[in-house]
Order: sequence, then structure tokens, then C-alpha cells
Amino acid sequence: MYMFRRLTVRMNSPYFTSAALDSSATEIMGESAINKEGIRRLRSRMAQGLRSEDDPPKVKAEAQQKSISDDPMHAHIPTDSVKSSSYNTTTKVKEEPDQAFLSPRKRGRSHLKVEYETEGVGLKREPCDWRTQLSFIREMRSKRDAPVDQMGAEKCYDTQALPEVRRYQVLISLMLSSQTKDQVTAGAMQRLREHELSVDGILKMDDETLGKLIYPVGFWRTKVKYIKQATALIQQEFGGDIPNSVEGLIRLPGVGPKMAHLAMDIAWNQVSGIGVDTHVHRISNRLGWTKKETKTPEETRRALEEWLPRDLWSEINWLLVGFGQQVCLPVGPLCSMCLNQHTCPSAHQPSPRKKIKSSPAKPNNKLASPTALVKEEPEDTSPNRVSSQKRNNAGQQLNQQDVSTSREETPSLARNRRKGRAGAPPSGQTHRPAPSHRTQTTAD
Repeated sequence: MYMFRRLTVRMNSPYFTSAALDSSATEIMGESAINKEGIRRLRSRMAQGLRSEDDPPKVKAEAQQKSISDDPMHAHIPTDSVKSSSYNTTTKVKEEPDQAFLSPRKRGRSHLKVEYETEGVGLKREPCDWRTQLSFIREMRSKRDAPVDQMGAEKCYDTQALPEVRRYQVLISLMLSSQTKDQVTAGAMQRLREHELSVDGILKMDDETLGKLIYPVGFWRTKVKYIKQATALIQQEFGGDIPNSVEGLIRLPGVGPKMAHLAMDIAWNQVSGIGVDTHVHRISNRLGWTKKETKTPEETRRALEEWLPRDLWSEINWLLVGFGQQVCLPVGPLCSMCLNQHTCPSAHQPSPRKKIKSSPAKPNNKLASPTALVKEEPEDTSPNRVSSQKRNNAGQQLNQQDVSTSREETPSLARNRRKGRAGAPPSGQTHRPAPSHRTQTTAD
């Protein structure tokens, strides 16, 4: 009994535990000396397994050292014994892992973030064959002989004027070109330049004189008002020079997105967007350069800017406008002359025409004349037969001519006259011969 108690006390003491660990460490060192190569292979396999769990090796080594140094049972163990017992220590760390060292696989798969999902921008959808179509349009526009090449906004300003005056003239030419042919716009700009086309000159000019100079551009009365208001705003808020941003240009009366982007490109030499007019809008839809058919030029501009490279934004307006003026006409496009006739989805299709609104027909209460009715009916061409309708009409004409004499004629004579037979007039009366178309020979 005494020996049993002493043994129990000794087993519960820390010295006994340390001695036991010392003995176990000695045994492990002996085994490692015998099978050192096997332990080395085992450690390499464990290292590969830990790397597969996506944990950095440095973090694992630091966690291993920390767990060993913090354990009071291993505080006085020699270094050699610690190295030999690394297998057991590593196993303990794997059995009770900390949340900070959990691998992504153990925490569960998270949602993979895609760049265009976070930014809200999808993949670019480029129309098929658009590069080939664009190269053909460049080839057809190589001569640069369209009206926009000679009388466009880039050709209407005075190259010898001051920079702010040139920019103002570019804006005025863009405002006049809306719903107007380039020839008419160029003529109006020439007349304005002869009367000092500048901010101060327009402010001094009265509305009547300005209207006479820009006539006959489309909606010239409205444009007179817009030019006056925009010029006054430029003088008051922008110091006599046009705004250098799209937002500032759109603030001006009579200036829309198309004019603003073209003014930024021509006047300020900055590409801010695609200038889409009626030609660019029509041709883009015909070539299928939009995801779906667009209704307005602004929708076409947004659709083109989604996929068209930015370095082509300035060129595309000039190309398509001239192409629309010469080949891809609004009505009756010249598809047989176009190089894109084999790739264009709208080639050789009838162009839509405007329906002419006809006023409702007024009711006609007048009866048609018998002669008109006879002309509308087909004539009987048989030589021995006369249509019944002609006989009735001829009889009505004879009755009207011989009203005075028909009362005294015998019934047989009147019957013969209706049948077209020549009868002898009664005694004492003269009878006028029948018309030539009633004379015919009949077999008695």
C-alpha cells in the first residue's frame, strides 16, 4: 500500500512527466539515427501536403515554433529533442488548427469576382465584318469629293482670324447645318463672314439683318433666336470664347450632343464622343452596327461608342457623312455601286418611302353622263352585232332631236327609227337624215 501511494505521487509530479519525456525523446533520437532517411522523406511529404492546403510555409513554421515555445511541458526539452519531436507537434497543430490558419478550401468556396461584374460593363460586342466594311468605305471615300469635304464645318471658318473667333465660327456653322444641306450652309457662312462673324459683331447685328444673311437655311427664324441667345451667353459666362467641354456646349441654346462633340473635335481638337447626324444614324442601322435598330441619333451614338475603338471616333463621322451623300442615299441607295453590297444586310432592299397623306374623297352627287359610261365599257368588235347599250343611247339622242316631229309620226316609223332603219317620212313632212354612226346596211 505504501509503495502504491509513492508510485502514484511520483507519476503525478511534473518531474516524472519530464523524465518520461526525456526518455521518450531519447528513444526517438535513437530511432531517427537508425531510420534517418525515412523520417526525412516523411517530413518532405508532410511539407508538400501542407503546401497543397495553400498555407504559406513561413506561417506554418512560426505557428509551430510558437506552439512549442508556449507549451510548459516542452520548456526544458533540449533542442535535439524538439527537432526529433516535430512530427508529433505538427500533428497536434493539424488536429487543433487556429481559425487564422484555415485554408480557403476549409472555409468554403467564395464567389469569384469578375471584373466586368463589379464595374457593370459587359463584354464588347463587335459586329461581324465591320473592319472589312470600314475599309471599303475608306476606299470609296478616297477621292474626298463629297459636299462635306468642300463645304463642311471644317471648311467654313476663317483661317486667318483669331483662335477664339475661329472656334466661334465653327460653332455657328454647326448650328446652321442642322436640317440644311452643306451648300446652303456654306453660302450663309460666306455672307456672315462678310459682315464680321464674331461675338461682338453678332451682338451688334439686329435680328432682321441676321435673318436675311442666313436665309434660306432650314428653320432660319428659330436659328436667329438661338444664335442671339447663345452668343449672349458666351459673352457673359465664358468670356467671349465657346465652352471647352461638352456640358458647357450643351448649355447653349440650339446646341445638341452632335454639335457639342463635333465642336470639341474641330474647335478644341479633343475627341469627346461620336458626332451622329442623320447620315451616320441611317448607315449604322443599315450595316447592322447596332445591337438593335435605333430610333434616334443619340441612341446610335451610345450604341457605337460601346464597341467602336476610340481612335476611330473622329474619323467615322467624316467617312459616313460623305458616304451617305454619294452612295448610301436616304432614298434609292446605289447598292450596285457599293463595295459592301455582299456584306451589308440591307443591300438591294427597297428603301422606305414617305406615304403621301391624301385628303378624304368628297362625295360626288352628279350622275355620270351616258357618254362616259359608254367609254368605260368595252366595245363590241363583232361586225354584225351592235351592243344593246349603244342602241339605247342612240335612241335617246334621236328622241331628243325629233321631239317636235315624233308626236305626228306613226308608231311603225318611230319603231323603225329606233332600230336604225331608214323609213320614208310621211307626206307633207321632211325628215332629217339619221347621223352617220346610225347608218348601217341590214339584210331584208
